[in-house]
Amino acid sequence: MGKSLLLQEFKSFAMRGNVIDMAVGVIIGGAFGKIVSSIVADVIMPPIGLLIGGVNFADLKWVMKAAEIGADGKQIAAVTLNYGNFLQATFDFLIIAFSIFLFVKLLSRMSKKSEAPVAAPAPPAPTKEELLLAEIRDLLREKK
Repeated sequence: MGKSLLLQEFKSFAMRGNVIDMAVGVIIGGAFGKIVSSIVADVIMPPIGLLIGGVNFADLKWVMKAAEIGADGKQIAAVTLNYGNFLQATFDFLIIAFSIFLFVKLLSRMSKKSEAPVAAPAPPAPTKEELLLAEIRDLLREKK
């Protein structure tokens, strides 16, 4: 009995419009992220790398301990701090964040244009009772 209630609650939660909209947004955001990452890696970073002397940011690293051959003849990998990957991820983030900012700004501008100014509704005509009360008020003012 408890399981079916839990399943029903989950189904009602999962089928709400905002949850489905959020899921669609996450999927589209992931695809958009791949597009922007490609733009950054394939279009923007090569000219920047060329301008700063052909440096590929992903290859930038600080070797803290060089690779060496152990006593048993096996190679021990180098210990490196890969700050180039961090720089690349930071550039990706900044460009994605800026792109999303521009997209949201565009959407808000479009939604403002589509919303036509709504004229205030005309006040309703006074009822017979309101007209009668207004006459009584005016008569009382004249007596004073």
